[in-house]
Amino acid sequence: MVAEKPVVIFSKSTCCLSHSMKSLIRSFGANATVYELDEISNGEQIENELIRMGCQPSVPAVFIGQQFIGGSKRIMSLHVRNELVPLLKDAKAIWI
Repeated sequence: MVAEKPVVIFSKSTCCLSHSMKSLIRSFGANATVYELDEISNGEQIENELIRMGCQPSVPAVFIGQQFIGGSKRIMSLHVRNELVPLLKDAKAIWI
């Protein structure tokens, strides 16, 4: 689900942190692929796999350049340290 996509976000439509992460990443011009786990048939299976990968809580879970980066704390930490934009550039999610 993350192959060949520069940015993938696993989310739930009712999660405010998921909404914030989607908004933040889109604010840089990245067009993230978003999977709303509460709206897809295999969402529970995907959520269980995210938990097995160490996502606590399970959403939001952000992948950049096919690599699991983390949840909202990790993404905000990268943003505050000015390290998020370089990751997005390296993944060719943004060009500027």
